[in-house]
Amino acid sequence: MKNRLLAVLFVLGFAGSALAGTCPELIEEIDEILEGEGTTSHLEADVVAEARALRDMGSALHNAGDHDEAEEKLERSLKLLGGQGDDDIEAD
Repeated sequence: MKNRLLAVLFVLGFAGSALAGTCPELIEEIDEILEGEGTTSHLEADVVAEARALRDMGSALHNAGDHDEAEEKLERSLKLLGGQGDDDIEAD
């Protein structure tokens, strides 16, 4: 029983750290889009502002350890900016 519990905790810990590694990659991709010359010129200013806000929320959530919610915010930001993002997440 003790070994099973340890195995489950190990797997859950590994899954959490894997998600944590995704957030910085998404943040980097968003930053590259936002900092690129002319890449956001075709977007409405309010869309860019929303994408920046979602990026900042995602970063804060990541730093707080809430990687599921962080990833959702970051994916939404990418989708608004026309990045790859996750097709399952719709922009508001």
